[in-house]
Amino acid sequence: MLSSHNFMPTRYLNPAFAGTAVCPRLVMNYRNQWPAISGTYVTYSASYDQHFDAIGGGLGLLVMNDRAGEGTLNTLSASLIYSYRLRPSRNFSIKFGAQATYTQKKLDWSKLTFGDMIDPKYGFVLPTQEVKGKDNIGFLDFSAGILGYSDRFYIGFAAHHLTQPDEGFLGQSRLPLKLTGHAGFSFPFNSRDRNSGVWSPNIIYQQQQDFQQINYGFYIQKRMVVGGLWFRQNFFNADAIIALIGLGTQF
Repeated sequence: MLSSHNFMPTRYLNPAFAGTAVCPRLVMNYRNQWPAISGTYVTYSASYDQHFDAIGGGLGLLVMNDRAGEGTLNTLSASLIYSYRLRPSRNFSIKFGAQATYTQKKLDWSKLTFGDMIDPKYGFVLPTQEVKGKDNIGFLDFSAGILGYSDRFYIGFAAHHLTQPDEGFLGQSRLPLKLTGHAGFSFPFNSRDRNSGVWSPNIIYQQQQDFQQINYGFYIQKRMVVGGLWFRQNFFNADAIIALIGLGTQF
């Protein structure tokens, strides 16, 4: 399997990735988006997955915590994942994955500001007349995916939020279906030396309701050190440059 899968948060991308490394795999991630802007977005995640011959596939666990707007909106989710593997040939495998996720969201209404709170002279000092909704919501969500892969490439498709659960704090708000297509390749720097390092270009396309996004970039792994650079955009404007650095090892 591609070495880059050992450190990517791939179980979040597609549940069919669970167990693709065969051996036990533990991945931890930290993301701090736009740290120079007030109201930063910070995400922590940890996942564990492993292949089991007795069940013909892999099992995985994914836990994520997201803090948006300096803790105004906190999201905690836990996912259980199962993937079934088929091997049409010795060098190519197909996986079908299913994922069940429970999500808990908490909104701190005291950190929200509304237009009727503005005094022309003193700013946000007036009490609001806006109706306060729920402080906490919880819901169950389901996703599925398919993945084809070898030692040199992979291609897959995933559908998240199949049941479109209600995540509204004030009235009903259905979570739209999210569709993801992705592919990648792996090229060793020296085919005769497995320790020479690997270069892996990747591409991800996502669509959710009327929104579209495409990410493309690459990873480089040299022994334990992992680095990556991505560019994110929709089809109308560029959005962000994403850098990654980490450590990956086998036990």
